[in-house]
Amino acid sequence: MRRLTAYLLATLVCVLSFAYNDHRGHKLDSLEREVGRWTPQAIDRASEGELLALNRACRDLMLGYSALNGEKCIFYARRALSISEPRAWEEANADACRYIGQCFWASEQYDSSLFYYRKALAAVERMAGGATSRTNPEGYSEKETDDTRSALYGAIGNLYNVMDSIPLAMEWYGKAGAIFDKYGWNQSNSILHYNIGETWVEQGDLRKAVQAYEKALEFAQGDSLMAAMARKGLGRVYMEEGKTWKALRYLHEADEYFSSHEKEELNFSKENYEYMSAALLAQRKQIILIAAGCVLVVLLLIGLLLLGKKLRNAAREKTEVSAVLEEALSEMQPAPARDGLQLSKREREILDLLAKGYTTPQIAGALELSPETIKWYRKKLLVKFDVANTAELVNQARESNCL
Repeated sequence: MRRLTAYLLATLVCVLSFAYNDHRGHKLDSLEREVGRWTPQAIDRASEGELLALNRACRDLMLGYSALNGEKCIFYARRALSISEPRAWEEANADACRYIGQCFWASEQYDSSLFYYRKALAAVERMAGGATSRTNPEGYSEKETDDTRSALYGAIGNLYNVMDSIPLAMEWYGKAGAIFDKYGWNQSNSILHYNIGETWVEQGDLRKAVQAYEKALEFAQGDSLMAAMARKGLGRVYMEEGKTWKALRYLHEADEYFSSHEKEELNFSKENYEYMSAALLAQRKQIILIAAGCVLVVLLLIGLLLLGKKLRNAAREKTEVSAVLEEALSEMQPAPARDGLQLSKREREILDLLAKGYTTPQIAGALELSPETIKWYRKKLLVKFDVANTAELVNQARESNCL
């Protein structure tokens, strides 16, 4: 998966810039016919200007076929080298060697890939060391050299990436990024950091992946493919972290771009749609779990309230049973009689409160008994004192010295 991702990113700039034509707008088949007319004898008789044009045409074919046909890409790159190497055109040499290395890398021939990358590095060092050519009689500028060097650094980083040498890959990516920063090449920086983000996802380090995707988004230019790709990457990471709402926000933003560029970005749009579908499914599951959790919490609260009420009732019943038992014991061992009346401790408590003007509910609250129990005691007191109401009860109790 990482090999395919890295290859995709390596060819992305070519696809965006040339759409399978060379940079002059030629179709590959017509350009191929033009190059095919050049026989070895014709090349031997060609002027240097004609050779420069032929070398450029071969490299255009090399570039065009890099994303379509690896064998043809290598074929035309080697034809370009057959012209540029004898004449020490180092920029052309580095360019062709890099594309040959890339094609070998895509077919997993890593030793051959590294061989050509090293040849390309040597050509770049000769550019930096003062090499000249017919098109660069005063030597290559620092910017031209850095441009060639940065593309090569990124390609070498991709090679070590697919070989699972991640520290080496990051080292070469860092070298490429330093050059992009130097010249403010934001689009290249965005592609680089997206590729780094893909690598960290593959490695399972989602924190570093988010940092890389955010940098890719920062360097992307407005409403661009790389901005959409970076948002797609962020959406995927947040989905894997279970942050589906955040994931969908980024995936929807990416989809807006892909939907308006359907022809050019069909594969990217399909991948983004798959992530969106997975995120929506995960979001529904989360909503169901949250709803189920809320129901459980409500049921738990209702259960606790019912249990609390039951415990309170049980405590009250226990208190009332204790009061009845206490009353029974009190009657078995009666308190000293006053004027022939025998009152229990509880009866005296209730009688005292009645004399103070307490109502039945107030007495129940003060003694922690139910109102029904207090009514039962009041009836007993009315019978003992042979009276009809509370007022007569209180008066009779006072006359009997029970208060």
